[in-house]
Amino acid sequence: MNNQIKGYLLAFTSVISVSIVFIFSKAALNEISLPQFGTYWFGFGLIWIFIYGIKNKSFDIVKSFNKRKYILLLTLGIIEIIATTFFFKAIHTIPNPAITSFLSNISPVFVLTLSFVVLNERLNKLEIFGVILALTGAFIIGYKGGFEIKNMFIDGTQYVIIASMMFAISSVISKKNIISLSPVFIALNRTFFLFLFSLIVLYFQKTSIVIPSSALKNIIIGSVLGPFLTAVTGLLALKYIDLSKKSIISSTKSLFVLVGAYLYFGVFPKTFELIGGFLSIFGVLLIIFGKSQLSRSRP
Repeated sequence: MNNQIKGYLLAFTSVISVSIVFIFSKAALNEISLPQFGTYWFGFGLIWIFIYGIKNKSFDIVKSFNKRKYILLLTLGIIEIIATTFFFKAIHTIPNPAITSFLSNISPVFVLTLSFVVLNERLNKLEIFGVILALTGAFIIGYKGGFEIKNMFIDGTQYVIIASMMFAISSVISKKNIISLSPVFIALNRTFFLFLFSLIVLYFQKTSIVIPSSALKNIIIGSVLGPFLTAVTGLLALKYIDLSKKSIISSTKSLFVLVGAYLYFGVFPKTFELIGGFLSIFGVLLIIFGKSQLSRSRP
C-alpha cells in the first residue's frame, strides 16, 4: 500500500469515527452539562490514547523535546480548548446534529485559506468556486431571516464558525510539526488539556461528578471514537496526504451524520437545510477536483 492510499484510508476512518461522535456526544449532552461531559469524555479518551501510546512506544520522542516544542504543545493545547469547547457548544445548542455537521463544512474554507498563506499550497479557480458554494450552502442552512447580524443566523452558528477557525489553525500548526511532535503525542497533548480544562470548570462550577448511566454509556462509546480514534487516525493521515485533502475528505462526514441522526434521534433536516447541506458538500467535491487538477499540473 503506497503512502497516499494509506493517508486516504486513515482520513476516511477518521471521518467515520467523527460522524459517530456527533451522534453519541449529542445524546450525552442531552442529559448532562458541558463540564461533566468534557471530564468523562476526555478522561476516557486520555486512557485510550495513553494505552495505545505505551503499546507502540510513541512517547519516547519526549526525550528529544526542547523548550520550543513545549511552548508549541502549550499553544496547541490552548487552541484546542477554545475550538473543542465551541464545537460541543454547537452540538449542544443546535437540535439536529446533522445541521451542525453541514455547517461545519465551512472548515475547509478556513483550512484552505491558511494552507495558502502558511503552507504555500496553491489554489485554482475550481477550488475557489468550491469555496463559494460551500459558504453559500452554510449560509442557506444557518440563515434565519432579517439583516441584523446578531439575529440573522440560527443560534449555534456562531459556535461552529469559531470552532472551525480554531480547528483550522490547529491543523496547520500540527501539519507543520507532525514529524517532530508525532501524531500520537499531539493527540495525547490535546486530550490532556481538554480533560484538565473540563475538570477545572467542573470544580469551580461546583457541578456533581455523578452522571446517569445512559450518558456514561454514550460517552464511553464516543470517547473511543472521538478523542482516541478520530484524533489519532486524523493526525496520522497528515503524514501521508496534504492538509487540504484530509480536511476535504473530512467534510463528507455530513452524509453519515445525516443518516445517524435520523436513525438515532428520528430527526431529519428541512428541505432548504438539505439543499444548503448538499450545496456545501458539492462545493467540497469541487475543491477535491480542483486540488486533484493542481497536483497533476505540478512537474
